[in-house]
Amino acid sequence: MKVLGINNTVTFERRPTKEEEPGLKAACQKAYEAIGSSDRVIITHGSCFPAVGRNTYIGSPYGNAAKEYIKFLQLYGFNGNQLGPGGELEMLPDGVKPSPYSASAFAKNKLFIDLEELTKEKYGKILSEETYVNVTKLPEITDKDYELTDFNQALKTYDTALAESYKNFKANLAKGQPQAIALNAEFHKFLKRNDTRLTDEGIFKVLSNHYKTDEFEKWDNELDKNLILRAKQGDIDAIERYYTIKAANKNSIDRYKFEQFIATKQIKENKEWRDKQGFKYINDLLIGCSKMDEWRFKDAFLENYSIGAFENGNRHQVWGLPVINPKKIFKGENLELNVGGKFLKEKLNYALEFCENIRIDHVLGLVDPFILRKDSIFFNENKQPDYNRLRGSYLSETFEDGQKLDDYNNYPNVLERIVLPTLKEHNLKPTDPVWETVCSNPKKFTEIYYDKLHLPDTLILQWTRAERPTPKSNRLTAEQINWEDKWALIGSHDDIPVNRMIIEKDWIRDNDAWHPLYLAGYLNQDPARADKSVEFCNRISDHYSDGSKKEGDELKKADAERVKAKFAELMTRKKFEISFADLFGINDIVYNIGGSQKDDNWKERLTPDFIDKYYKNLASDNPTALNVPEVLKMALQAKIDQTLINHCSDKKTARKNMYEEYGPLLNELQKYADILKEPEPEETANKAQTSEQQ
Repeated sequence: MKVLGINNTVTFERRPTKEEEPGLKAACQKAYEAIGSSDRVIITHGSCFPAVGRNTYIGSPYGNAAKEYIKFLQLYGFNGNQLGPGGELEMLPDGVKPSPYSASAFAKNKLFIDLEELTKEKYGKILSEETYVNVTKLPEITDKDYELTDFNQALKTYDTALAESYKNFKANLAKGQPQAIALNAEFHKFLKRNDTRLTDEGIFKVLSNHYKTDEFEKWDNELDKNLILRAKQGDIDAIERYYTIKAANKNSIDRYKFEQFIATKQIKENKEWRDKQGFKYINDLLIGCSKMDEWRFKDAFLENYSIGAFENGNRHQVWGLPVINPKKIFKGENLELNVGGKFLKEKLNYALEFCENIRIDHVLGLVDPFILRKDSIFFNENKQPDYNRLRGSYLSETFEDGQKLDDYNNYPNVLERIVLPTLKEHNLKPTDPVWETVCSNPKKFTEIYYDKLHLPDTLILQWTRAERPTPKSNRLTAEQINWEDKWALIGSHDDIPVNRMIIEKDWIRDNDAWHPLYLAGYLNQDPARADKSVEFCNRISDHYSDGSKKEGDELKKADAERVKAKFAELMTRKKFEISFADLFGINDIVYNIGGSQKDDNWKERLTPDFIDKYYKNLASDNPTALNVPEVLKMALQAKIDQTLINHCSDKKTARKNMYEEYGPLLNELQKYADILKEPEPEETANKAQTSEQQ
């Protein structure tokens, strides 16, 4: 292990030089334009971003390290990144709960603050260099191509650093320091909009620290469990308790507000920088919320149920997230927003406040959620649910005391009455968001989502093909509607890396979506290139042309080539997403195993030397990282073929014209693809190694 300093890395790969980078970037951009691609997005949750300079034990999508990461992605033509939910994480007795899908929908994650910025003149140096160095560490180089976020150590780091920062901010303000005065003016402007919410959250923080958990159901004081609800109802004891806590803990609550201000300020500044770069962030509208949010909006949720996901054989996924009470979404004949509806709208507005687009997590949960009785949820010693006791049903099919829970059919109006109008307010079309529809499709969901609203689902290419399906009748099917606007991906943050799918998922190798004949035909449709199609098919097949099966290294090579073909198929789509793990070829860990509670879930992170690791991987004998120019060339060739076949009557003339136009670009892409495969010239590598040893 080495500490990462300045210019002390030894690289043995031939990467694009600074002089070559503009040409590489231009070639990728031209190829995407020729294909008709509008959105090329990498999926990197906030904690997965790398460290630059000092390591705070967790990544951030808003600091200087994020800027370096974005610049790298832009080199290969990516114009966006999909984040996970960015809210304040839950606290449990044994530390931070790392899943962002139980984070706050409103409070920002203070662990995403760029602490180095607080040491600068702009902030009046409210964090000393000494403390900053003491609570962080220099990034380290290891042989692994990933790191693990240390959430609990990160919390200690930020608690120490932010406590000092707030103390120094107040001291500087008392001294009349110009930077502190300017910062305070921004702070008060922030409080004008957020003070009531922040005060409620600050009081929750005081109580959760007292009880050592955010799980307010386990607090041993009924008044504290229901404090906000009872205060809203005019309970004198609750109101008195609220203001007593507020007065007795003024400093800690004010510090919480300041931390939220700093986090929001940096997020806003990051957006301003990204706007200039032309790089978008897609935020994640989590289906649930944190215990803090649930405590604040307790009257909006069903008391006896939590949301989960239907699985066959009663092995339902147990998420433990609150379910909005269908009777609290709307009120009156005009369907005005009730407390639950206001919660949903506010949650959506906050998710879009500083991001350009949004992923709608588990959209089924906004139409007909699968809900579980809380009194049926038990876990064994391995943290797995006792499936024999679980009792669950879709909301539309759930009865209590002989009456439907959603007797007024309120949930089916959520998308049309709340979500779509709010998207429009943010200048987003219904086809813009990433609609996460990886779920079961009960009748009510199909009726609303597909048949009535004609919303697009996500095209999951490990299960299906990128080509438009043939309609079975004159009537457009749900699959046909908005076909070109569907977001496409192979795997997600909840899947194993694509390189492992073909090896570990038995059903994939012989699946129609992965079949060598299909992939070879889809990527090589021009009859004039029939020989190329046959050669391509033989290369990616797990059998030789004589029918005998490939084994050992030959099978590994064929599998690797077939994975490239799948990514080329993906890149022919107008809008697509790729997991950061697949881009960088990280195979030894999985960011999250959906529905599980593995200790390493949510911890995978890019290393500080992620760029070195990327190029080293591509120059190796068995690369697993994505050689973007190589795959992009395959996608562009496929688009040229498709245009010739589908839209040109005089194919001979059209073929000549198209290759005159795109031939040089295909050659450019091949040139850069070859560069990424080259090892560093031996003489250069030896000089670098000698320099390092000295």
